[in-house]
Amino acid sequence: MSSAESISAGGRLLDYPRHGGPTVLLGAQLRRLREARGLSTEEAGYEIRGSHSKISRMELGRVGFKERDVADLLTIYGVTDPEEREALLQLAKEANTPGWWHQYGDVLPGWFETYLGLEGAASLLRTYEVQFIPGLMQTEDYARAVVRLGYTDAADEDVQRRVGLRMTRQERFSRPNAPTLWAVLDEAVLRRPLGGREVMRGQIRHLIEMTALPNVTLQIVPFGALEHAAVGGPFTILRFAEPGLSDVVFMEQLTSALYLDKPTDVDTYMRAMNNLCIAATRPDDTVNFLERVLADF
Repeated sequence: MSSAESISAGGRLLDYPRHGGPTVLLGAQLRRLREARGLSTEEAGYEIRGSHSKISRMELGRVGFKERDVADLLTIYGVTDPEEREALLQLAKEANTPGWWHQYGDVLPGWFETYLGLEGAASLLRTYEVQFIPGLMQTEDYARAVVRLGYTDAADEDVQRRVGLRMTRQERFSRPNAPTLWAVLDEAVLRRPLGGREVMRGQIRHLIEMTALPNVTLQIVPFGALEHAAVGGPFTILRFAEPGLSDVVFMEQLTSALYLDKPTDVDTYMRAMNNLCIAATRPDDTVNFLERVLADF
Protein backbone atom coordinates (compact mmCIF):
# COMPACT_ATOMS: atom_id res chain seq x y z
CA MET A 1 0.00 0.00 0.00
CA SER A 2 1.47 3.37 -0.99
CA SER A 3 1.64 6.34 1.32
CA ALA A 4 -1.04 8.01 -0.75
CA GLU A 5 -3.45 5.27 0.25
CA SER A 6 -3.00 5.61 4.00
CA ILE A 7 -5.87 6.29 6.38
CA SER A 8 -5.17 9.20 8.71
CA ALA A 9 -6.12 9.25 12.39
CA GLY A 10 -7.20 11.51 15.19
CA GLY A 11 -10.11 12.39 17.44
CA ARG A 12 -11.94 10.62 20.25
CA LEU A 13 -13.17 7.06 20.12
CA LEU A 14 -16.56 7.38 21.75
CA ASP A 15 -17.88 9.78 19.11
CA TYR A 16 -17.52 7.20 16.34
CA PRO A 17 -20.49 5.19 15.07
CA ARG A 18 -20.27 1.48 15.84
CA HIS A 19 -22.18 0.16 12.84
CA GLY A 20 -19.22 -0.21 10.51
CA GLY A 21 -15.50 0.08 9.92
CA PRO A 22 -14.25 -0.97 13.40
CA THR A 23 -10.90 -2.08 11.98
CA VAL A 24 -10.25 1.29 10.36
CA LEU A 25 -11.51 3.20 13.38
CA LEU A 26 -9.45 1.25 15.91
CA GLY A 27 -6.34 1.66 13.78
CA ALA A 28 -6.98 5.40 13.60
CA GLN A 29 -7.29 5.62 17.38
CA LEU A 30 -4.08 3.69 17.96
CA ARG A 31 -2.23 5.96 15.59
CA ARG A 32 -3.59 9.05 17.35
CA LEU A 33 -2.56 7.72 20.75
CA ARG A 34 0.94 6.78 19.55
CA GLU A 35 1.56 10.17 17.99
CA ALA A 36 0.25 11.96 21.09
CA ARG A 37 2.82 9.99 23.10
CA GLY A 38 5.59 10.98 20.70
CA LEU A 39 6.49 7.40 19.81
CA SER A 40 7.63 6.11 16.43
CA THR A 41 6.22 2.96 14.87
CA GLU A 42 9.59 1.30 15.52
CA GLU A 43 9.40 2.10 19.25
CA ALA A 44 5.81 0.93 19.54
CA GLY A 45 6.59 -2.27 17.66
CA TYR A 46 9.51 -3.05 19.92
CA GLU A 47 7.30 -2.77 23.00
CA ILE A 48 4.90 -5.44 21.74
CA ARG A 49 7.63 -7.69 20.33
CA GLY A 50 6.71 -6.73 16.78
CA SER A 51 8.00 -4.65 13.89
CA HIS A 52 7.27 -1.11 12.76
CA SER A 53 5.46 -2.56 9.74
CA LYS A 54 3.11 -4.46 12.05
CA ILE A 55 2.22 -1.22 13.82
CA SER A 56 1.68 0.48 10.46
CA ARG A 57 -0.59 -2.32 9.25
CA MET A 58 -2.58 -2.17 12.48
CA GLU A 59 -3.00 1.58 12.21
CA LEU A 60 -4.11 1.29 8.59
CA GLY A 61 -6.67 -1.38 9.45
CA ARG A 62 -4.90 -3.90 7.27
CA VAL A 63 -4.61 -6.73 9.82
CA GLY A 64 -6.61 -8.28 12.60
CA PHE A 65 -6.03 -7.20 16.19
CA LYS A 66 -4.84 -9.38 19.04
CA GLU A 67 -6.43 -8.14 22.23
CA ARG A 68 -3.14 -8.61 24.07
CA ASP A 69 -1.33 -6.37 21.58
CA VAL A 70 -4.01 -3.70 21.87
CA ALA A 71 -3.94 -3.88 25.67
CA ASP A 72 -0.15 -3.58 25.70
CA LEU A 73 -0.23 -0.61 23.33
CA LEU A 74 -2.84 1.14 25.46
CA THR A 75 -0.57 0.76 28.46
CA ILE A 76 2.41 2.07 26.51
CA TYR A 77 0.34 5.00 25.25
CA GLY A 78 -0.74 5.92 28.78
CA VAL A 79 -4.41 5.00 28.45
CA THR A 80 -5.35 4.22 32.04
CA ASP A 81 -9.01 5.21 32.18
CA PRO A 82 -10.96 1.91 32.53
CA GLU A 83 -13.86 3.11 30.39
CA GLU A 84 -11.65 4.22 27.52
CA ARG A 85 -9.60 1.03 27.68
CA GLU A 86 -12.70 -1.14 27.67
CA ALA A 87 -14.17 0.78 24.74
CA LEU A 88 -11.00 0.26 22.69
CA LEU A 89 -10.71 -3.40 23.63
CA GLN A 90 -14.35 -3.91 22.69
CA LEU A 91 -13.62 -2.28 19.35
CA ALA A 92 -10.75 -4.73 18.92
CA LYS A 93 -13.20 -7.60 19.38
CA GLU A 94 -15.54 -6.07 16.82
CA ALA A 95 -12.65 -5.55 14.41
CA ASN A 96 -11.93 -9.27 14.50
CA THR A 97 -15.56 -10.10 13.75
CA PRO A 98 -16.22 -10.42 10.02
CA GLY A 99 -18.35 -7.58 8.61
CA TRP A 100 -21.83 -8.24 7.27
CA TRP A 101 -20.30 -8.42 3.79
CA HIS A 102 -18.29 -11.51 4.74
CA GLN A 103 -21.19 -13.65 3.49
CA TYR A 104 -20.52 -12.25 0.01
CA GLY A 105 -16.82 -13.13 0.12
CA ASP A 106 -17.10 -15.33 -2.96
CA VAL A 107 -18.07 -12.36 -5.14
CA LEU A 108 -16.33 -9.56 -3.23
CA PRO A 109 -12.77 -8.49 -4.17
CA GLY A 110 -10.51 -7.91 -1.20
CA TRP A 111 -9.75 -4.30 -2.14
CA PHE A 112 -13.47 -3.45 -1.97
CA GLU A 113 -13.80 -4.78 1.59
CA THR A 114 -11.74 -1.81 2.75
CA TYR A 115 -14.19 0.54 1.07
CA LEU A 116 -17.20 -1.15 2.65
CA GLY A 117 -15.64 -0.66 6.07
CA LEU A 118 -15.09 3.03 5.33
CA GLU A 119 -18.56 3.41 3.85
CA GLY A 120 -20.06 1.87 6.96
CA ALA A 121 -18.22 4.34 9.19
CA ALA A 122 -18.78 7.47 7.09
CA SER A 123 -21.22 10.17 8.12
CA LEU A 124 -21.13 11.88 4.70
CA LEU A 125 -20.49 10.51 1.23
CA ARG A 126 -20.09 12.85 -1.73
CA THR A 127 -19.90 11.03 -5.04
CA TYR A 128 -19.52 12.02 -8.68
CA GLU A 129 -20.50 9.64 -11.49
CA VAL A 130 -20.11 9.93 -15.25
CA GLN A 131 -21.22 6.50 -16.46
CA PHE A 132 -23.55 4.73 -14.01
CA ILE A 133 -26.06 5.59 -11.34
CA PRO A 134 -24.18 5.33 -8.00
CA GLY A 135 -24.50 1.89 -6.44
CA LEU A 136 -26.22 3.32 -3.37
CA MET A 137 -28.98 4.74 -5.59
CA GLN A 138 -29.54 1.86 -8.00
CA THR A 139 -32.73 -0.16 -8.33
CA GLU A 140 -32.39 -3.92 -8.32
CA ASP A 141 -33.12 -4.15 -12.05
CA TYR A 142 -30.59 -1.45 -12.90
CA ALA A 143 -27.98 -3.02 -10.63
CA ARG A 144 -28.51 -6.35 -12.36
CA ALA A 145 -27.91 -4.71 -15.74
CA VAL A 146 -24.70 -3.10 -14.45
CA VAL A 147 -23.43 -6.39 -13.04
CA ARG A 148 -24.17 -8.26 -16.25
CA LEU A 149 -22.32 -5.60 -18.20
CA GLY A 150 -19.22 -6.08 -16.06
CA TYR A 151 -19.47 -9.88 -15.68
CA THR A 152 -20.74 -11.10 -19.01
CA ASP A 153 -19.98 -14.77 -18.29
CA ALA A 154 -21.31 -14.84 -14.72
CA ALA A 155 -23.95 -17.39 -13.76
CA ASP A 156 -27.37 -16.11 -12.73
CA GLU A 157 -26.73 -17.02 -9.09
CA ASP A 158 -23.45 -15.11 -9.10
CA VAL A 159 -25.14 -12.06 -10.62
CA GLN A 160 -27.90 -12.13 -8.01
CA ARG A 161 -25.40 -12.31 -5.15
CA ARG A 162 -23.60 -9.26 -6.47
CA VAL A 163 -26.92 -7.45 -6.77
CA GLY A 164 -27.83 -8.58 -3.26
CA LEU A 165 -24.62 -7.09 -1.89
CA ARG A 166 -25.48 -3.75 -3.48
CA MET A 167 -29.03 -3.78 -2.15
CA THR A 168 -27.80 -4.58 1.36
CA ARG A 169 -25.43 -1.61 1.26
CA GLN A 170 -28.39 0.66 0.59
CA GLU A 171 -30.32 -0.40 3.69
CA ARG A 172 -28.24 1.76 6.00
CA PHE A 173 -29.35 4.93 4.23
CA SER A 174 -33.00 4.51 5.14
CA ARG A 175 -32.43 3.79 8.83
CA PRO A 176 -32.49 6.25 11.75
CA ASN A 177 -29.28 8.28 12.04
CA ALA A 178 -28.50 7.45 8.42
CA PRO A 179 -25.43 9.08 6.86
CA THR A 180 -25.76 11.84 4.30
CA LEU A 181 -25.43 11.01 0.62
CA TRP A 182 -24.70 13.84 -1.82
CA ALA A 183 -24.47 12.65 -5.41
CA VAL A 184 -23.60 14.58 -8.56
CA LEU A 185 -24.34 12.85 -11.87
CA ASP A 186 -23.39 13.73 -15.39
CA GLU A 187 -26.50 13.99 -17.56
CA ALA A 188 -25.12 11.19 -19.76
CA VAL A 189 -25.72 8.77 -16.87
CA LEU A 190 -29.46 9.44 -17.12
CA ARG A 191 -29.60 9.35 -20.91
CA ARG A 192 -27.85 5.98 -21.22
CA PRO A 193 -30.66 3.36 -21.40
CA LEU A 194 -28.85 0.69 -19.44
CA GLY A 195 -31.06 -2.36 -19.11
CA GLY A 196 -33.62 -0.96 -21.54
CA ARG A 197 -36.26 1.75 -21.45
CA GLU A 198 -38.43 0.29 -18.70
CA VAL A 199 -35.46 -0.36 -16.42
CA MET A 200 -34.32 3.24 -16.87
CA ARG A 201 -37.81 4.58 -16.29
CA GLY A 202 -37.96 2.66 -13.03
CA GLN A 203 -34.49 3.89 -12.10
CA ILE A 204 -35.33 7.54 -12.71
CA ARG A 205 -38.53 7.22 -10.68
CA HIS A 206 -36.43 5.75 -7.89
CA LEU A 207 -34.08 8.74 -8.02
CA ILE A 208 -37.07 11.07 -7.73
CA GLU A 209 -38.21 9.17 -4.64
CA MET A 210 -34.74 9.32 -3.13
CA THR A 211 -34.57 13.10 -3.42
CA ALA A 212 -37.41 13.25 -0.89
CA LEU A 213 -35.19 11.69 1.78
CA PRO A 214 -33.77 14.28 4.19
CA ASN A 215 -30.28 12.76 4.04
CA VAL A 216 -30.02 12.60 0.22
CA THR A 217 -29.02 15.40 -2.16
CA LEU A 218 -28.86 14.84 -5.90
CA GLN A 219 -27.60 17.22 -8.57
CA ILE A 220 -27.24 16.81 -12.33
CA VAL A 221 -24.47 18.30 -14.46
CA PRO A 222 -26.21 19.08 -17.78
CA PHE A 223 -24.59 18.60 -21.15
CA GLY A 224 -24.21 22.36 -21.56
CA ALA A 225 -22.01 22.77 -18.50
CA LEU A 226 -18.36 22.80 -19.55
CA GLU A 227 -16.82 23.66 -16.18
CA HIS A 228 -16.54 20.01 -15.22
CA ALA A 229 -14.71 18.89 -18.35
CA ALA A 230 -11.33 18.63 -16.59
CA VAL A 231 -12.57 16.69 -13.58
CA GLY A 232 -11.92 13.28 -15.10
CA GLY A 233 -13.46 10.05 -13.88
CA PRO A 234 -15.81 9.24 -11.01
CA PHE A 235 -14.74 9.54 -7.38
CA THR A 236 -16.19 9.49 -3.88
CA ILE A 237 -15.18 11.56 -0.86
CA LEU A 238 -15.93 9.97 2.51
CA ARG A 239 -16.14 12.09 5.66
CA PHE A 240 -16.39 10.79 9.21
CA ALA A 241 -18.20 12.14 12.26
CA GLU A 242 -14.97 12.77 14.14
CA PRO A 243 -13.14 15.81 12.69
CA GLY A 244 -9.76 14.32 13.57
CA LEU A 245 -10.22 11.46 11.11
CA SER A 246 -9.16 12.59 7.65
CA ASP A 247 -11.50 12.59 4.68
CA VAL A 248 -10.73 9.78 2.24
CA VAL A 249 -11.03 9.96 -1.55
CA PHE A 250 -11.96 6.64 -3.16
CA MET A 251 -11.53 5.87 -6.86
CA GLU A 252 -12.50 2.46 -8.16
CA GLN A 253 -10.56 0.90 -11.02
CA LEU A 254 -11.13 -2.27 -13.00
CA THR A 255 -9.18 -4.60 -10.72
CA SER A 256 -8.22 -2.41 -7.78
CA ALA A 257 -8.93 0.90 -6.08
CA LEU A 258 -7.07 3.98 -4.92
CA TYR A 259 -7.53 5.54 -1.49
CA LEU A 260 -6.18 9.05 -0.95
CA ASP A 261 -6.05 10.92 2.36
CA LYS A 262 -3.17 13.38 1.97
CA PRO A 263 -4.58 16.87 2.64
CA THR A 264 -3.31 18.19 -0.70
CA ASP A 265 -5.02 15.36 -2.59
CA VAL A 266 -8.25 15.61 -0.64
CA ASP A 267 -8.34 19.39 -1.09
CA THR A 268 -7.92 19.01 -4.85
CA TYR A 269 -10.85 16.60 -5.10
CA MET A 270 -12.95 18.68 -2.72
CA ARG A 271 -12.46 21.73 -4.93
CA ALA A 272 -13.39 19.65 -7.96
CA MET A 273 -16.54 18.43 -6.20
CA ASN A 274 -17.53 21.93 -5.16
CA ASN A 275 -17.02 23.16 -8.72
CA LEU A 276 -19.21 20.34 -9.98
CA CYS A 277 -21.96 21.34 -7.57
CA ILE A 278 -21.77 24.90 -8.90
CA ALA A 279 -21.93 23.71 -12.52
CA ALA A 280 -24.81 21.33 -11.75
CA THR A 281 -28.49 22.12 -11.45
CA ARG A 282 -29.63 23.34 -8.06
CA PRO A 283 -30.87 20.54 -5.78
CA ASP A 284 -34.39 21.96 -5.77
CA ASP A 285 -34.46 21.76 -9.59
CA THR A 286 -33.38 18.10 -9.69
CA VAL A 287 -36.88 16.61 -9.67
CA ASN A 288 -37.98 18.78 -12.60
CA PHE A 289 -34.85 17.75 -14.49
CA LEU A 290 -35.49 14.07 -13.80
CA GLU A 291 -39.13 14.36 -14.86
CA ARG A 292 -38.05 15.86 -18.18
CA VAL A 293 -35.62 12.98 -18.72
CA LEU A 294 -38.33 10.50 -17.78
CA ALA A 295 -40.67 11.99 -20.37
CA ASP A 296 -38.06 11.31 -23.05
CA PHE A 297 -38.00 7.55 -22.37
